[in-house]
Amino acid sequence: MDDDGVPEAASALEGRRLGVWGLLQIAGCSGLAAYSVWALVLMPGFRKVPLKLQVPYMPASARQVENVMTLLKGRAGKMADLGSGDGRIVLEAARRGFHPAVGYELNPWLVRLSYFYAWRSGYLRRVTYLREDLWKVRLHDCNSVSIFLAPSVLTLLENKMLAELPNDARVVTGRFPLPTWVPSDLIGEGIDRAWAYDIRTVRQAVTSKEQGTEV
Repeated sequence: MDDDGVPEAASALEGRRLGVWGLLQIAGCSGLAAYSVWALVLMPGFRKVPLKLQVPYMPASARQVENVMTLLKGRAGKMADLGSGDGRIVLEAARRGFHPAVGYELNPWLVRLSYFYAWRSGYLRRVTYLREDLWKVRLHDCNSVSIFLAPSVLTLLENKMLAELPNDARVVTGRFPLPTWVPSDLIGEGIDRAWAYDIRTVRQAVTSKEQGTEV
């Protein structure tokens, strides 16, 4: 349909009541559109991941991004976002001087979207987005880590980070705190709250707990 036909079609529909069949058609089209988004944007990142480790894509809000950056203020070196989604946290980290700023995201469509946003912002050469399973990423050189993931994966991720991160690393989580670690700092309220964890402090607490258990 050309542009001239749009007003005519709208006029023809104006004042006409939708019957049951019309409502079903609209619902069917909406469902198809939703499935298309799932199939193209979300599903590719889930196919090779066990069900219990799957994490749905939910973009961070501007306030959440700002809270993460506040908790990482004054830090430098490599910043990694595990499950980076559309890349906005990595992009902001690059703006704040983190280098390298790296996002790890399994979904190829979100990786492409991240690079588009970086190109549009003029930071294409200052960020890196890698299509990798976060469970296979080595974290030994990461000084700062951000995580916006579902509670179902956080316990397993605690073990991975404790084994791999350097002592001077700081981990910031958004939306949900890490289940067994005690935060060094926090900021924000409700869904915008973010928690910071210093690896050296966490390791000391874990060691003290283990020694206490042995006794």
